[in-house]
Amino acid sequence: MIDVVCNLCGQDNWVVQFPATMNGRLPDVSAFRCTSAEYGSHAQIVRCNQCGLVYANPRWSDEELVALYEAVEDNTYSEEREGRELTFRKHLQAMERVVGQANGRSLLDVGAYIGVFVEVAQQAGWNAYGVEPSQWAVDAARRRGLPLIQGTQDAPALAGCQFDVVTMWDVIEHVTDPAGEIAKARRLLKPGGWLLLHTMDSDSKLARLMGGRWPWLMDMHLYYFSQKTLAAMLEKQGFEVVWSGAQGRYLRLGYVATRIAGLNRPLGRLAHAIVHGLRLQEVAVPLNFGDLFTIYARRRLET
Repeated sequence: MIDVVCNLCGQDNWVVQFPATMNGRLPDVSAFRCTSAEYGSHAQIVRCNQCGLVYANPRWSDEELVALYEAVEDNTYSEEREGRELTFRKHLQAMERVVGQANGRSLLDVGAYIGVFVEVAQQAGWNAYGVEPSQWAVDAARRRGLPLIQGTQDAPALAGCQFDVVTMWDVIEHVTDPAGEIAKARRLLKPGGWLLLHTMDSDSKLARLMGGRWPWLMDMHLYYFSQKTLAAMLEKQGFEVVWSGAQGRYLRLGYVATRIAGLNRPLGRLAHAIVHGLRLQEVAVPLNFGDLFTIYARRRLET
């Protein structure tokens, strides 16, 4: 594992917020699935004394993490597609109220996984593409005829491309250099283009209430932004923040039961018995605990 300085202010002045709960070895690839329920296992998590950014320190190397994400397979995510579609339609409708309707404009979804948001955006008239490191996920998207590139924002196929909108849904917390990824997104945007980021809110009421029991403290999460620290990073990278606020998601009750089991096995077994006993496992419900937020930022015309 390697020591890192703050990705926002560059300082090496921090205090431990949550001691490490894992054994120091790189976790199995299953811990890096989007649907992983390995809550509570994480590296040491610190808070920068200078700017307040919360991050894992020390952490694994870039090469180790890229290799894991390229190897990820996640059939549970595919099974949850209906809930993801409902969530992304909601996010897209909210997005269009701010950035405007599609009208054939272009969009790149970074970390697109199996391409659900790309497909939803295409259906709404966007000229939408995705980029994703997992070969399994890209293959799943391509089987549905979706235009996904295997790789990251550094993929050669994206060289010289510019889009009206770039989105990162639950991505920025996984990368080793969030500021660098935001800078790359800026180069992929037309002047005045929009960047949308969705992530966990480490300063939310739920996060502060639960402390070390907050479910999002996981091996695969390297950064824990607040709305304030993410806005500061975006401003520093040439963006103007237009809106930021909590947004929830839709999940099937059967999937919710598996998430509860990840937190508490006896309670999870009870939830599973109730949901399946009443045959409600396929029912999708909206959930918003206030600890997930979306931020809308516009590339400054002069950058």
